[in-house]
Formats: sequence, structure tokens, C-alpha cells
Amino acid sequence: MLEKVLIANRGEIALRVLRACKELGIKTVAVHSTADRDLKHVRLADEAVCIGPPPSAQSYLDVPSIIAAAELTNADGIHPGYGFLSENADFAEQVEKSGFKFIGPTGETIRLMGDKVSAKQQMKRTGVPTVPGSDGALPDDPEEVTRIAREIGFPVIVKAAAGGGGRGMRVVHNEEVLLSSIQVTQSEAQAAFGSPVVYMEKFLQRPRHVEIQVLADGQGNAIHLGDRDCSLQRRHQKVIEEAPAPGIDDALRNEIGDACVRACLDMGYRGAGTFEFLFEDNAFYFIEMNTRVQVEHPVTEMISGVDIVREQLLIAGGAPLSIKQEDVVLKGHSIECRINAEDPRTFMPSPGTIKTFHAPGGHGVRVDSHVYSGYTVPPHYDSLIGKLITFADTREAALVKMRQALDELVVDGIRTNAALHRELVTDTSFIAGGVSIHYLESKLEHEH
Repeated sequence: MLEKVLIANRGEIALRVLRACKELGIKTVAVHSTADRDLKHVRLADEAVCIGPPPSAQSYLDVPSIIAAAELTNADGIHPGYGFLSENADFAEQVEKSGFKFIGPTGETIRLMGDKVSAKQQMKRTGVPTVPGSDGALPDDPEEVTRIAREIGFPVIVKAAAGGGGRGMRVVHNEEVLLSSIQVTQSEAQAAFGSPVVYMEKFLQRPRHVEIQVLADGQGNAIHLGDRDCSLQRRHQKVIEEAPAPGIDDALRNEIGDACVRACLDMGYRGAGTFEFLFEDNAFYFIEMNTRVQVEHPVTEMISGVDIVREQLLIAGGAPLSIKQEDVVLKGHSIECRINAEDPRTFMPSPGTIKTFHAPGGHGVRVDSHVYSGYTVPPHYDSLIGKLITFADTREAALVKMRQALDELVVDGIRTNAALHRELVTDTSFIAGGVSIHYLESKLEHEH
């Protein structure tokens, strides 16, 4: 068992990790920038260390400062949360080389899954379905490239192997512009990610974003906790997530979950992870794996009863998985709304002081948030200020609870996107279930 964990993050996820540590009797170290000394988890941690000024490059992304803080406080584990350094293979290796436990997979695994080409090859090997596309990086031969595109069938999408967050990709609708589009994407990839390597895939027209949550202990045990639907997105950023994904057959869900488990065992995966898929015409297509805890993990916790962060901590401490696949029983439905400090129409960030904060409550309502009345949201970081999660026996009942919870939520002093959420949970297409990843952007375009 880990004795003291340094939380290398901020905001709601840092508080979430602190709570799990406290429940397990693990001491906590909060590291923070000068802008974050008033964060809730900083106040609650056993020890707190300031690691630099507000810009994340000089604080939350400063590896030597984080390792020095761990040495200074005699921590034995480092939890990276999500974002920042959570999927940085060099950081994971540096943590382990410095004698600490990295609460996540090995640097080698992070590197393997961080490169979309090697990740896809790994999935093919273990029978996880992938999007039809080039086997690896595109060759330099224009004729061969054209042949591959014809075989896949237009439209195709050209993606940077080292890309992410919706950057470094281009849709090509016909052969005439194929080669020029590839050249432009290669230049962009080189500029943004330091690598010009691109690959090509079939472009799915109206897919959903469905993902599978896994846990593995690196000791030969792995399980999946069902799926989540995260199709309501704007600019590749998720807005609402739910579990389970509506309208997917249980047999298909288990089949894809079992394939993900096999992939975890094959690569000796350790910790929590998420396999992300595009889902269209009742078929799953792997796009990437996130080698960390995700923002939307609470909806899976609600339907499975499994505390994912607790399991991360136990696995990092050397314990085998505490649950077997047959023990996992998925019940009910859970929905999560991401509450951001931003204008609900223009989406411009809205930092500032929260005069009044009132969290909704009641049976089946969970609020994961680090904010409080009087807290000042700094302008330097992601605008997420909280997650509103509801749980009920059915999707309809979970939606009713969410409408009620959004009506109860009070955040005065700054703007939030709560008004957008109120609109979405009464939207007839969303209520029907199964909207595509393009639905929200097209809805917003038509309304403006």
C-alpha cells in the first residue's frame, strides 16, 4: 500500500484523488502554482508545496519541480490526474527512475498508445476492431497513396500520428485534392507535433463516440466496466457523457469489452484506461486509448459501483485487482454535465470570483467540484469548474434528475455553460438517444 501520494494536478480531479487517498488512509501532498493556493484540495491535503508561478509550463508541467516536491515530502507515489503530464511517457519514466510509483501505466505503454499508428497495430493484433485505413504511416509513393485511398473508399481522413485534441487532421472528399491535402497535413504535423508522419483512415459520416473503461493490474488480471457515450462534443471537447451508451446491445457491449481486456493483457497494461471508439451502423472502430483516468469516469462508477481512482491507488501499491469480471454488475443509468466557466453562447472563458455557489443534491445526485462561494477562478487553466452527475434506474429518470439538478445549481459572479446544459437535456434528439459526434456543433450553428 502506498503511504503518501503527491497529487500532480489541480481542480476537481485533484480533490477527487485526495478523497480516494483519505479513504484508504494514504497521506497526501498537494502541489500548486501561486494562483492556486486557495484550491480546496490544497487546504485539505496533509502537506502543500508551491511549485511555481501561474503558467502551467512553469508549474504543473515542470517535471523537476514536481519530482523535487516528492523528494522534499518523502512521498512514495505520484498521481497525475488527467491532462498536464498524465500521458507524458518521459514523466512516467522520470517518476519511476527517481524512486517513486507512477500511478498509471509504464512509460513504455504510454508511448505505445500515444502513437496512433503503433496503437492501431497493437489493437489489430489482439482483435480489437479498427477503422479501415493505411497500415501505419503513409508511404512517399503518390501512386501507392492513391491506391490505398481508393481501397478505403472516399471520404478519407488524414491524421498526424503524433496528433491529438482534434489537431493535425484533414478530411479529403475526392482524389483530385488527396496529395495536396496530405502535404498540408504533413507540414502542420511537423510544426505542431515535431513529426510529419501521417496516416489515413475511412472518414465515418455520422459516428457516435463510445468508449470502454478498463482496469488492469499488470499482474495478469484485467476487467472492463462497460461503455460510455460521449458524442455530445464541441470542437472535440466532450460536453455531456453518459453510461451505458444508449441503444447498444448487451452482447455487442460485452464482446467489445472482452476484446479490450485481451488487449490490456497482451500489452501488460497497468492501471485505469479507456479505449475510445467511433460507433456507426452497429460497428465499433478503435480510434485511441487514453492511458489515464478520464474526466467522465464518475458515470461508470455510478453504474458499476466501482471506485476507479481507489483501484488506481491500490494497483500502484502492488495489489492485484480486487474485482473479477463476473463480479461487475452494471445497473441503472448515469449522466454527467461538464460545468465550465464560460459564456454559454460565445464559449469565451469567464474567470473571476464566484460570489455564491450552491451545489444541487438529493438521491442519485453527485457533484464533483473544487469551487466554493468566494473562490476565484483563475484565467490560466482549463475552464472546468465542476461535474454534475445523476444516477437512476433508467435513462429517462436520470434525465429528469439532471433537469432538476441544473435548476438547483447556483453559480453567481461568473458566467457558466449551465444554460446550454439546460437546453440540451430538454433537446428531443438527445432525449431520444444516440446522437452523432456532429450533432451539437450543427445544432449550435443553426441557432446562431
